[in-house]
Amino acid sequence: MANRYANSYTLIVPMRVGLFGGTFDPPHLGHLVTAVNVRHVLKLDIVVLMVANDPWQKHGTREVASAVDRLAMVQAAIEGVDGLVAGDDEISRGGPSFTADTLEVMSRRYAGAELFTIVGDDAAAKFGSWQRASEIAKLSTLVVVDRPGSPLVPPSEFVWNRVEVPRLEVSSTDLRERFVDGRPLDYLVSNEVLKVIADRNLYGVGKRGNRKHRAEENGAGKS
Repeated sequence: MANRYANSYTLIVPMRVGLFGGTFDPPHLGHLVTAVNVRHVLKLDIVVLMVANDPWQKHGTREVASAVDRLAMVQAAIEGVDGLVAGDDEISRGGPSFTADTLEVMSRRYAGAELFTIVGDDAAAKFGSWQRASEIAKLSTLVVVDRPGSPLVPPSEFVWNRVEVPRLEVSSTDLRERFVDGRPLDYLVSNEVLKVIADRNLYGVGKRGNRKHRAEENGAGKS
């Protein structure tokens, strides 16, 4: 990170901090590609991958891995990646996760920083239905991640910064199904994340008789 102080007293420019929230169930390479590309384009100091404690959008739709397990996977996914940080504020706060609450916490933690809320084009299209959407727009710059070929239109009453990232057809839903049916996970989820999944017996990985954890065999995480 660049030195943002000319001396002990004079601030040159404020820190630029991105908030990339999600369920991360599990985190995959698409998440990392998005985070590092947005950081590069917007010249952010850090991007915080904030793990939702209780993702209210998922209520009644499916079972979600525990917040602690999802945080462990995100920590494994970003290990060694410059400028990416695993966030646990929503877990520490408890209860349903709302972006406006998280931004209030971040505005105190990174006092004086410029905050950026990063969302995918599908989430941006529904942004008007978010809890306290206007407050989110007031507390941060809104960033929508565009993927070539299928731009969705976010609500026009808000100002958006658009960042195009490579189009990777990776979904957490498909990955969870792959753990069950034995299809390959190579290059979709990092070996470090696969090791956490195996160690914690997530997504029914312990029931798969046709596949042992490859990262364990290859010594994932060793340098």
